[in-house]
Amino acid sequence: MSQYSEFEFRKQPWFDAAWFDRSNFQGFSRFIPMKTIVVHCFDPRASEIPQAVADYFGDEVYPGENILDEAGNRIGNTRTLFAVSNAGGRALSALQSVATMDYLFKVQNVVVVHHSFCGATAFEPEDLVDEFHHHHHADISTLFDHDSLAISNFEDSIKHDVRLLRDSAAVPANVKLYGFFYEINSGKLTEVVRDIPA
Repeated sequence: MSQYSEFEFRKQPWFDAAWFDRSNFQGFSRFIPMKTIVVHCFDPRASEIPQAVADYFGDEVYPGENILDEAGNRIGNTRTLFAVSNAGGRALSALQSVATMDYLFKVQNVVVVHHSFCGATAFEPEDLVDEFHHHHHADISTLFDHDSLAISNFEDSIKHDVRLLRDSAAVPANVKLYGFFYEINSGKLTEVVRDIPA
């Protein structure tokens, strides 16, 4: 038993192991009705992106409110949209999150949003690889998808990321995929690509 074992989900008195029976797993939707993942850049100037996507779809709850039990413990939330942020808002960095959230919540939508004046448009992939090698004497050229290291063209990068998601085994075939461009000064969100399974 570790110092923080008491805080593990599976060790709570109300936890029921039957929830995780593979033949009948229902996920955590009873606690948080999450259905959409928004992948966006962690640039603080773009922090309104999740709310803009929620507004665009019209049936999303963001940021939501905590649900408390009689003792005041946080046992859930009303949020339906989760945000995954990373450098450039690239889909490659979000794949593990998509797989995990599908297992726990049965994801319905994955949305990729790239934003105006993003720092990832300031350099080419080779610049990042070379600079990292120069400063840290490590070759990262084979660690990442080359086309996911920078943004040379917004429309191409958004389409690339949606295609990367669709082609990945970590994204279930039934998940709806969307790609958007967000202009940080006006707050305008524009749909660039939509990939909805038949």
